[in-house]
Amino acid sequence: MQNSGIRVRLIILSFLQFAVWGAYLTSMGRYLGSVGLGANIGWFYAVQGIVSIFMPALMGIIADRWVPAQKMLSFCHITAAIFMALTAYVGFANGADVVFNDIFWLYSISVAFYMPTLALSNSVSYTALERAGLDTVKTFPSIRVFGTVGFIVSMWLVDLLGFQSNCNQFYTSAVWGVILGIYSLTMPACPINPKQEGQSLVAALGLDAFSLFKQRRMAIFFVFSMLLGAALQVSNSYANLFIESFGSQPEYANTFAVEHTNIIISLSQMSETLCILLIPFFLSRFGIKRVMIISMLAWMLRFAFFGIGNPGDGVWLFILSMIVYGMAFDFYNISGSLFVDKEVPENLRSSAQGLFMLMTNGLGASFGVIAAQEVVNISTNSLENPAGWPTAWYIFALYALVIALLFAILFKENVAVKK
Repeated sequence: MQNSGIRVRLIILSFLQFAVWGAYLTSMGRYLGSVGLGANIGWFYAVQGIVSIFMPALMGIIADRWVPAQKMLSFCHITAAIFMALTAYVGFANGADVVFNDIFWLYSISVAFYMPTLALSNSVSYTALERAGLDTVKTFPSIRVFGTVGFIVSMWLVDLLGFQSNCNQFYTSAVWGVILGIYSLTMPACPINPKQEGQSLVAALGLDAFSLFKQRRMAIFFVFSMLLGAALQVSNSYANLFIESFGSQPEYANTFAVEHTNIIISLSQMSETLCILLIPFFLSRFGIKRVMIISMLAWMLRFAFFGIGNPGDGVWLFILSMIVYGMAFDFYNISGSLFVDKEVPENLRSSAQGLFMLMTNGLGASFGVIAAQEVVNISTNSLENPAGWPTAWYIFALYALVIALLFAILFKENVAVKK
């Protein structure tokens, strides 16, 4: 009974953790476009990767050494919520006259405190499960899936309440954040680790994993992780604004996809949940290298389907784009993580996993979305006119295809896959 209770508590934690993010991640670009900041969308998404380079490590060190993780989780969420609410307030106060600096820095501070919570919430969950005598490997995935549910619910809430084009999406995120900040304090206490006092700063920040670049195969893997990571935030940044742009054409103005874009996009998260279950089968049948190539080709299809489709008789292409997203996102992230686990010496595994995340979600995602911003700005004369968008999506698709071909040629797999 006690075990059942802790599962429910952690399910709520996971649900709220990603509901905070889902409130704005897929619809923020639409709001920014509506207030004349469409040319700067990339910076709002890039900052997530930039702060992920150092903030999770810093907050993690504090949680390990001085402040219990559940209290640090609460502090980070409440701080992030305050600055997200300020972002919304300034946005509303200025309306269509809002300028970049008015909201970007407030938003950036909020994101800087949110991103470390992704790791902190995992630490809180692992500690609670271990104290309850539960196997984290077997138990946590069924808990974590409710994070995706929370993300989807938050997307739908913002969509159905009509918040996709205004600052209420930021207020929604802030409310979720305050609730979670308070709820975090009710979680089982996490111990600090005094033994970490003697650990070098290089080791604490996971920088010792950079020694893996001395190995040619690992260097190729991490470089391609960064290159593929460039695709991670592109569709989050622009898909909503792109589909909404069809509303300027009478034949598409009242279509379901234009009026409820977030609901259509949420199919991506649903696909992601299902594709996680397919990974063991694909790994055992095709091996890690082929699974990662499948991911790259799925990114190509993700973008190509956007370029070909429309919200009317071509809406099925948008739906296919959402379906392949699960393979694009999960297959590389999870299979790549498994590759690192098998290839790296035990004493470097944690820092190597951090390096993998740094290359994909940090450097790759940041540089990628800034480059995507330039492609979109050059390709489209007006973000509100769908005519210029296909060129941008085809460029992204071609990029993913080239990465897949180069990876297939340069990366050599010589590790047996665990079945």
